[in-house]
Amino acid sequence: TETCLKINGYIRFQVDVAPNASSIGASGGGSVPNDSDWDARTRGQVQFTAKSDTEYGPLTGVIVIQANADNASSQKTQLDSAYLDIAGFRAGLFYSWWDDGLSGETDDIGSPVTLHNSIRYQYETGDFYAGISVDELEDGPFYNGEQPNNFGVAIGLGGKAGAFTYQITAGYDTDNEEGAVRAMGTVAIGPGTLGLAAVYSSGPNAYYNKSEWAVAAEYAIKATDKLKITPGVQYYGNYGVVTPTTDADFSDNNAWKAGVTIDYQIVDNLSAKVSVQYLDPEHADDVTSGYFRLQRAF
Repeated sequence: TETCLKINGYIRFQVDVAPNASSIGASGGGSVPNDSDWDARTRGQVQFTAKSDTEYGPLTGVIVIQANADNASSQKTQLDSAYLDIAGFRAGLFYSWWDDGLSGETDDIGSPVTLHNSIRYQYETGDFYAGISVDELEDGPFYNGEQPNNFGVAIGLGGKAGAFTYQITAGYDTDNEEGAVRAMGTVAIGPGTLGLAAVYSSGPNAYYNKSEWAVAAEYAIKATDKLKITPGVQYYGNYGVVTPTTDADFSDNNAWKAGVTIDYQIVDNLSAKVSVQYLDPEHADDVTSGYFRLQRAF
């Protein structure tokens, strides 16, 4: 049996602008007090995809290696994905449906951690898919004295019908004994695409913990063949987690967020992106953040 091997990836240079921006580590997370409001970092990512034919359909294997550099000495190389896939079954380290979002950078409707060791089955046709997965939530948030060694069950379904696309995602965190459900949809209208999303969480859990509920909207305007401008807004109901170690629950405060993302295709395989976001939580300081990015795909 012949095996086909494909190699692709990208090189990304990014300058972050935000309070404590220089504390954003090579892995892209973390924050400690400092006096800097900008930070430059670089990423290199390579993906290896192997495919071969079997009596059960294509057998696929994927390995993604990602290296992030905040500077010459602060660097991190990690396995970003590694999984096998055959006849709708997938097992390994891969991103869940909760990693999906709207096309801009304003919406905040995903899980705090979306990369899991999981096993899932997904049924697919040309315009529809539905699946279920069991996820190890070992590095997700945990509350009320629990330890980070739980699992969750997630479902996802979605598809398209003409100019309309949709996705419904749900997850139940067995350790925190709470769940979340999310719906997203897009439709082509005029010179762009309207995107809407809503999420509800029964309580803080590994699938969603930003707020009890949230709604988001964006309009991705295709200004030219190379330029896309995407303004977006989001409203959070009962934003943030209180008493996380004893009786975790969402607060009584709300928040809203607004921003714009600009994508420009410079030439084939070379793009630029600018994002500016403003977050205004109730009874807390507002925050303005953003970034400039250059990315070369291959």
